This record gives sequence, C-alpha cells and structure tokens, in this order.
Amino acid sequence: MDLANQRICVTGGAGFLGRSVCAALKPRGVADIFIARSCDFDLTLADDVSRLFDQAAPDVVIHLAADIGGIGANQEKPGRFFYANMAMGLHLIDEARRRDIKKFIQVGTVCAYPKHCPAPFREDDLWNGYPEETNAPYGVAKRALGVMLDAYRTQYGFNGIHLLPVNLYGPGDNFDAHSSHVIPALIRKFQEAADSGADVVTCWGSGKAGREFLFVDDAAEGIVKAADSYNDAPPINLGTGKEITIAELAMQIAELCGFHGRIEWDTDRPDGQPRRRLDTTRAAALLDWRATVDLPDGLRRTIDWWRSQHG
Repeated sequence: MDLANQRICVTGGAGFLGRSVCAALKPRGVADIFIARSCDFDLTLADDVSRLFDQAAPDVVIHLAADIGGIGANQEKPGRFFYANMAMGLHLIDEARRRDIKKFIQVGTVCAYPKHCPAPFREDDLWNGYPEETNAPYGVAKRALGVMLDAYRTQYGFNGIHLLPVNLYGPGDNFDAHSSHVIPALIRKFQEAADSGADVVTCWGSGKAGREFLFVDDAAEGIVKAADSYNDAPPINLGTGKEITIAELAMQIAELCGFHGRIEWDTDRPDGQPRRRLDTTRAAALLDWRATVDLPDGLRRTIDWWRSQHG
C-alpha cells in the first residue's frame, strides 16, 4: 500500500504513541492525517464513531486510542478499562467494515498474553492461558478485538491487522503519579528524590519481575511499516527481545537521575506479571523491522525530556 496516497485516521493521534506514529507517517509522504481526539469524539459511543468516519472519510485507520495506566490504575478501574477498550475497538472495527475501508491497524498489548507464558512470548502462545490478574480486563478486551478482526476477515474479507507492542516509554510519556507506567513512575520518583536530597525511595513490589521496554519511536516505526506492508491475520509482536528486572531498571534510573540513596521495596504491592519478553522473529521476517534504541539511551532521552518539562 502506498501510504502517501491514503487518507489516514489515527485514533489517539494526539497522545504519547500517536504523536510518534504521525511523525513516522510524514517522511513517507503522508499529508492527509485525521487525528481523532477524545475531546471531539467519544469512541465508546457508536454515534460518535459514525460521526468520526463521516468527518475523516478514511482509507486507513490506525487505532491507538486506549484507556489504560499502570498496575494501580488497573486495580482501581478494571471495569472501565475493559468496557472502554472493548467498546472503542468494537465500534471502530464494525464501522470500518461497513464503510469498506482499505485497512484497519489494531494496536493491542503485551498484557493480552497469559500470566505464565514462557519467555520469549511467541504470538502462537497468545491463547494458552489467562492474563495476569491486575491487568486482565484490559488485556482480555484487547485480545478479543484480535478475534473480531479474524472473524471479520473470514466473513467479510476485511483487511484488519493486529500488532502486539511490549511496554512503551520515551519523551512525552504519562508521568502522572497515580496512572503512569513503571518507567515514568520511577523517573519521577528518583528525580524528585535527587532534587530534594531524600535518602530513601520506596518502589512497588519485590523488584524481581522481568520486563521488556520499547522506545516509542521504534514502536511507531514498526506500526507504520505494518500499515504499509502487512496484510495478513496472524498478530505480530513489536519489542526488543531483551528483558530486565524491575530492580535492575530502578538502579539504572536512580543512577541516571543522580539519586545515591537507598531503594526499598514495598512487597505488599503487586509485582504484576512475573516476566515479559517477546519473540520478535515474526516482525523481523515479515516487516523487516527491529528496535534501534537501546534501553540506556532511551532512558537518558526520557529523563532529559522530563527535566526539560520540570526543570
């Protein structure tokens, strides 16, 4: 598909990942991008989705919009996270099918994988168990949308593809103290502790859980490559294939932020899924895509951005 000649609607296009995706589209000659903002459209409502398609008249939809946060936010709002993510995808996919658009890109989540999935997570293992409990409502909703795409491809010939990025981070991430994911949460904690001269920082969990992190611009490039060239049903992982424990991550961030005190672990707080590491073989083979930003460089760039916003 020559993306330069397509009118592309990006839901969540003004958000963290969305801004990077829109930036990655422009070098490919894409000039006609319609950004669906939550202040203009409530995508959980069928009427608003219909109005979006009336205004956007898209050839391609890249669905990035999501209602999500870290472990604490998932524990506080499991019903909302299931309903909002399920409803948005449900209405968008069905409206796209009714309008006979050329392509729909569903960006899912690593949270859809089973809690005890063997690492590295292979796309074929997606249904071999139930997701980790703290984020299961969100993960199940996103997983179900992949099934919807498969069903619509079978019955209607609908060209919908399903991508599974691992945890994202980078400049412009959500640093809210109550809803952020682990990297921005740790950056905020350690930078504020360093600035105030605090001796101790307390982090959630045991620190033993393993995680994989993907820089936002790398994720955007993978999504745009898939929009350009992938037209099949099997989902594709987007990640680095490299894992780090939360304790090791915390020490790296503490050093980069200039915090030299003690790190304590609040084991009354949940760790979440024990491990996360993706098999990225399919992305390399089918998209010719690989992550290019390593974690230390990405952390430095993210911390520099946070400092520039809160210096």
